[in-house]
Amino acid sequence: MTMWPEISGPGCDGMKILAVADKETDALWNWRGNQKQYEGVDLILSCGDLKPEYLEFLVSMANCPLLYVRGNHDDHYRERPPEGCLDIDGRVADYRGLRIMGLGGSMRYRKGINMYGEDEMRARAERLNRSVRVRRGVDLFVSHAPAAGYGDQPDLPHRGFSCFDDLLWKHRPAYMLHGHVHPSYGKWKKEYEHPGGTRILNAYGALWLEIGEDEYPARGKTGSLLYDWYTSFAGEDAIL
Repeated sequence: MTMWPEISGPGCDGMKILAVADKETDALWNWRGNQKQYEGVDLILSCGDLKPEYLEFLVSMANCPLLYVRGNHDDHYRERPPEGCLDIDGRVADYRGLRIMGLGGSMRYRKGINMYGEDEMRARAERLNRSVRVRRGVDLFVSHAPAAGYGDQPDLPHRGFSCFDDLLWKHRPAYMLHGHVHPSYGKWKKEYEHPGGTRILNAYGALWLEIGEDEYPARGKTGSLLYDWYTSFAGEDAIL
């Protein structure tokens, strides 16, 4: 298995991310004394629909933070959230200067706490506008469902959100990671390029992503005086 980089940005010496979604990967979970797949990982991001036990295993093996959003099959997280992992569903987080927006869930097609109509998801996205402004932008958008027209499917359960397309135009993050759409569904691509400049990646199973340090601001260097002052009191590895 190729480790670094499977998919990489143009820079170097930045953030090394393991992204996972939808299917537990044997090469990661069925560990037998070979820890190479975790070497150099700075951050794990889960795009949803994974067992809590799996996320707990990953975070313990990699010994780095794991941030997650919930998928449409993750209702059980309410009673049994993955321990040692941080839920960023509906918030913007900052890890070592990398500004990460999280919005989980899918299009509503039945009853469930992690499904939304288009208007509901748009309202969730708009509630994050202030957090993005305070941080002077967002670098990476993590979701479960795709953006409409970029890797989604025509059926309602796997339809993407139009508001995600609007979000990419508005905030122009360098990357978007999502899951929800599996290769077995037919027409499937791992990567799309959004016309606004965002690189959209389907994290089904697992992918390794290296983001160059020139692709996001160093912590405390966003240009937002109040936010940069606030971050000066936090440790380098604190998740804000």
